[in-house]
Amino acid sequence: MADTVRSGARAAAAGRFELSRLLRVREAGVFIALVVICLFLTFATDGFLTSLNLLNIGRQVSLLGIMAVGMTFVLISGEVDLSVGSTYAFSGLATGMLIIAGWGLLPALAVGLFAGVVIGIINGILSTYGRLPSLIATLGMLSIVRGAALILTNGQPVTVNARNGALPDVLETFSFMGQGYLFSIIPMQLVFFAIIAVLAWLVLSYSNFGFRVYAVGGSAKAARVSGISVNTVKIWAFVLMGLLAAFAGILSLAFLPSGQAGRTGLGLELDVIAATIVGGASLSGGEGTILGTILGVLIIGVMRNGLVLMGVSPFVQELMIGLVIIIAVGIDKWTTRRAA
Repeated sequence: MADTVRSGARAAAAGRFELSRLLRVREAGVFIALVVICLFLTFATDGFLTSLNLLNIGRQVSLLGIMAVGMTFVLISGEVDLSVGSTYAFSGLATGMLIIAGWGLLPALAVGLFAGVVIGIINGILSTYGRLPSLIATLGMLSIVRGAALILTNGQPVTVNARNGALPDVLETFSFMGQGYLFSIIPMQLVFFAIIAVLAWLVLSYSNFGFRVYAVGGSAKAARVSGISVNTVKIWAFVLMGLLAAFAGILSLAFLPSGQAGRTGLGLELDVIAATIVGGASLSGGEGTILGTILGVLIIGVMRNGLVLMGVSPFVQELMIGLVIIIAVGIDKWTTRRAA
């Protein structure tokens, strides 16, 4: 009898320990917050919990999610990138201009993606070998790339259609990338986001590069002593960010085939950083997961969708997103101090 009691006590203690450890996982907290928000919106609105609206949310968060995946690598490495909105605009508009100039789809896509890679390389070099804080370097690049987009387009809107010179077959494929549906159900933007998220999760969780990103963000000095090239890892993180921002910008133009350099992607970097931090990435580096980022993106997307369904003003929506950023950063700093 005594043995049975002791066994039951040990089992209960082990259960409490497992539950406590689970609740300390930041992804679990973010997931619980997402569930609470969804439950509230389910009862507060009529059309939230419908397949059509849920797929619509998936499409709406896809571009933000693609960029947030790249930002996860940058933040884990201990840096930050404020130029993603400008990269998003420049690459998308450059690709659109090439398409209406009569280029094939693959060459136009290659040029747009290459532009994002170049911007990422410049950001990485300025932040490492240039020894500029990434906040300052990418803030400067934000204006430089935005200005380059304005010069490239002469400040005029870029509209991708057959009347402006796009080849019909190229236009059809390009439009399908942004407006099409897989199996006539799943938006293609969501498909691209899912593929990129899975690949990023595999790289971050199971590759040497992922291990080095965490090592550099956790302690650059210790990583350098271990033989890791800190600068190379950070530059590659910025390159990945530039590439994904460029791809998201191209998909955006494929969905809405018109954009203007002065407006496209304006302020987008704040949503990207907010979603990544809400998902558990630390501004101090060394922490963050792709799963957490996906949950953070969903929280931002569900909040925006729910506020629209509830008829809340767009101005109040911006205020709410700002509060989310402040709360997320506050929680990040509080948990960091507590751990220390």
